[in-house]
Amino acid sequence: MKKLFCFSFAFLLSAFGVLANEVKFVQIDNLKYSPNSKDFVSGFEKTIESINKEKNLDFVIFTGNNIASPNEKCLKAFLKKAKKLNTPFYIALGHKDLHRKKGLSKVDYIKIVNKNNLRNINSPNYVFKKKDVVFVVADGSKEFIATPFGYYREEVIDWLDKTLTKYSNKHVVIIQHFPIYPPAEAEAYRTYKADEYFKMLSNHKNVISIVSGFDINAENDVNGIKHITTTGYPKYRIIEILDCETDSPTIWSTLK
Repeated sequence: MKKLFCFSFAFLLSAFGVLANEVKFVQIDNLKYSPNSKDFVSGFEKTIESINKEKNLDFVIFTGNNIASPNEKCLKAFLKKAKKLNTPFYIALGHKDLHRKKGLSKVDYIKIVNKNNLRNINSPNYVFKKKDVVFVVADGSKEFIATPFGYYREEVIDWLDKTLTKYSNKHVVIIQHFPIYPPAEAEAYRTYKADEYFKMLSNHKNVISIVSGFDINAENDVNGIKHITTTGYPKYRIIEILDCETDSPTIWSTLK
């Protein structure tokens, strides 16, 4: 009995150590939630049920184009459904989410999200932490002209630069809607001035991955950074970061 107890205790410690050293999350992009379609609502509910069956999830991230129409009703309906997830969820903004003339600016969007899910997030650019990994959400969307190409403005690049410097001793994952690599096949969909973003990244060695969405499913290793891009809802991507406390974490991802 004593040997059995010791074995069980050692097994639990080992299992706990693995979980403590791993971050696992789900990425959903291009959801384009529409409360006006019963089929779509039902489909999203099934997606949530599927995600809730995943074990050891730390969070879910919606990486942009979360709603079909940029209005308060659609956003609140999306958040109400998303709260059925068993894990915390976070959001990034895409070009479908905003349109100031139609009544949903970035300020409005963040206020509504804060009231229905997050707290104390005063910008679409923000940071959250899971275990030994820092997640940095960067905004490349526009609220005046709803064009499909992303643009990480100078102030966003500056904010990223300062944030990466602040967490220079941590592993960092950047989350955004518009990918900077690989470039979109269509010129009109390419992220504007992505070279300035890359130039800023070259000054930092702590970014292990950039998780993006928009128009492609791909994984590419560029200068030591794993660029993961996901689109095509109802598919979603499970991303696992293993050995978080080591100098060289391993990143796996699977499309479901």
